[in-house]
Amino acid sequence: MNPESRLELRQLRYFVAVAEEKHFGRAAVRLHMTQPPLSQTIQALEEMLGTPLFARTKRSVALTPAGQALLPEAQRLLQQAAALPDLARRAASGASGLLSLSFISTADYSILPPLLQRFRSGYPQVQIELREATTDIQLEDLMQGKIDAGLLLPPLSDKAAAVLDYLPVLSEPLVAAVPAGTVRGKQAVALKSLLDLPLIIFPRRIAPAFHDTILSCFRDAGLTPHIGQEAIQMQTIVGLVSAGMGMALVPQSVSNLQRAGVDYRALSGKTPLIETGLAWRRDNPSAVLRAFLDMAAAAV
Repeated sequence: MNPESRLELRQLRYFVAVAEEKHFGRAAVRLHMTQPPLSQTIQALEEMLGTPLFARTKRSVALTPAGQALLPEAQRLLQQAAALPDLARRAASGASGLLSLSFISTADYSILPPLLQRFRSGYPQVQIELREATTDIQLEDLMQGKIDAGLLLPPLSDKAAAVLDYLPVLSEPLVAAVPAGTVRGKQAVALKSLLDLPLIIFPRRIAPAFHDTILSCFRDAGLTPHIGQEAIQMQTIVGLVSAGMGMALVPQSVSNLQRAGVDYRALSGKTPLIETGLAWRRDNPSAVLRAFLDMAAAAV
């Protein structure tokens, strides 16, 4: 093939028409053209490829071995080319493409499953890439453009707020996760009755506002907890409670994480609310992201 030659879809379309019709005249009618330019195009294609594609006689047209090899590939390419406009329209509308989404562990027991179910139902051709990550990691990834959106704990730092937008999606109270049998019955429990248990908590560097909210519960009750363990994953915190290592204050939705050896109890008295929200770069042009945000906003 001449390195300056370029194979055109028009040439493949003409080739496929002749191959399927097995007749230049019928192929020309099918293509709404006269036979001479069709024959000239096929000859030019054969010269470009350096091999005949058809064995011609006065009465018949048959594919050569080279033509037989080319036909299924040419048909595939034409089908893919025909699908391109619809692909572009779906991508522009957010109906197809990729959404990269990170989430904190607590979202997995609350807002994440219904959001994903609703979005996949409305946009089945969108590929969703999920990754669990703490809020601090998500904010860094968002600012660097590594992910489209993140389900995380507010507030945003001044640095993050300069480039990110934020949508609250869930607000829920804290509950106590305690070793099974610690509290009799199902009634709400006062923090002072749990003070003998070490507190298991997120490190402050991971989620400062969440950490401070938990400690404020004790402070407002005039209590000072003994911090026994720190863990960055909610599953780990609940696992430590199950092992009898102490108690924890967790968002109410975490009670959906049923673990042998753990009881969940509401707190008596005034209980702070924990907010979870979606953050994303405001300069992200993704139509898929916009579709996801619109769906999330409508669900709040």
